[in-house]
Amino acid sequence: MELSQFFKSVIDQDCAAVVICNLQHEIIYMNAAAVERYKKHGDLLGKSLLDCHSPASNETIKRVIAWFAADNAHNIVYTFRNEKENKDVYMVALRDEDGTLIGYYEKHEYRTAETMPLYELAD
Repeated sequence: MELSQFFKSVIDQDCAAVVICNLQHEIIYMNAAAVERYKKHGDLLGKSLLDCHSPASNETIKRVIAWFAADNAHNIVYTFRNEKENKDVYMVALRDEDGTLIGYYEKHEYRTAETMPLYELAD
């Protein structure tokens, strides 16, 4: 089994929305949480992420991508705090084995304490 199948499964099982874009800002992958979160916008696969944001946001996105490309050590940027959902949001660089920038994704970090009981194995 290829390691990529394991990585895809990690993303697919994440409760937070994961939207992956290539360097042309095309949405190339959305996990189930992202599909559910953004369903009111229709099928976004293959569409430009820039079409989903304001011109000011688009300039910021492009500036972050340029920063990612400038140095292999530039890999994560804190983008905003959503108080209503108690989460922080980041843009994260995606790189190939050689460190070349190949895309990016948005990472949601929820800060609300987990309410699920420890090790509850429901049947």
